[in-house]
Amino acid sequence: MIAGKMHLDEVDTSAALVGRLLAEQFPQWANLPITPVPSAGTDNALYRLGDDLAVRLPRIHWAVGQAAKEDHWLPRLAPALPLAVPTVLAHGAPGAGYPYPWAVYRWLGGANAAEQPPADMRRAALDLARFLLALQRLDTSGGPAAIDHGLRGAPLAGRDAATRQAIAALDGAIDANAATAVWEEALRAGEWDRPPRWFHGDLLPGNLLVAGGRLSAVIDWNGLGVGDPACDLVIAWALFAGESRAAFRVALGVDDAMWARGRGHALSQALIFIPYYRHTNPLGVAYHRRTLDAVLADYRAEE
Repeated sequence: MIAGKMHLDEVDTSAALVGRLLAEQFPQWANLPITPVPSAGTDNALYRLGDDLAVRLPRIHWAVGQAAKEDHWLPRLAPALPLAVPTVLAHGAPGAGYPYPWAVYRWLGGANAAEQPPADMRRAALDLARFLLALQRLDTSGGPAAIDHGLRGAPLAGRDAATRQAIAALDGAIDANAATAVWEEALRAGEWDRPPRWFHGDLLPGNLLVAGGRLSAVIDWNGLGVGDPACDLVIAWALFAGESRAAFRVALGVDDAMWARGRGHALSQALIFIPYYRHTNPLGVAYHRRTLDAVLADYRAEE
């Protein structure tokens, strides 16, 4: 999806542009082969550079700070995490007609879990729960507070208007009554009332890498922050089902209120994504539609 635009004010990228940027700023890598990496991701274009490197270029202004954020926080968090995370090797400056800072990363092998799910979903659920528990145990001092930075770990009430607008926009294409009921149940669950914890903030199948049939890495940390970790429960409906979803919940020790908020996050994120990207990101829309269907089916099973 690198060639197609997903935002009205998105900037163009290409392998040729990456080559010019490297020649200007990192000539030691300028002769390596450059290959576009197809992705349903919405914020960055990714190019593989040789065998061991990747170049990430923001497509849109709101993604500009991701490399700096990952470079600042991930080296501090990574030693305690049981799955690999991105490593920034170099920061590039605007140039060659491209307006944003960009970065060179170490290449992380594997396929994303949206395209190649883990071979054993229950084991994957336990592996991911272990990863999240390790993340949540880490010291949050100085971390970006969700409520101050507009991150998903903030109270769900801040998403109320946008979520209800999305339900109205999709009325006729979804069960709007069930969606409203899920959302209102999530709001009634109340806010997180414990000390803030680290969360990934965009824990979707496309941001999980699978190698050898098992989860191997967690990527795309632009939404990283501290607050309510219920936002990371989106993956329970986006990837898991049945036994694996239940195993994920038990391993994390999630109570009813947090589970309801997590399901509300999954609903809200899918609802808002679908109408925005309906005509520009069919793969992403399909993934989020499956998540939405899973959320509504889960709710109906409880009635």
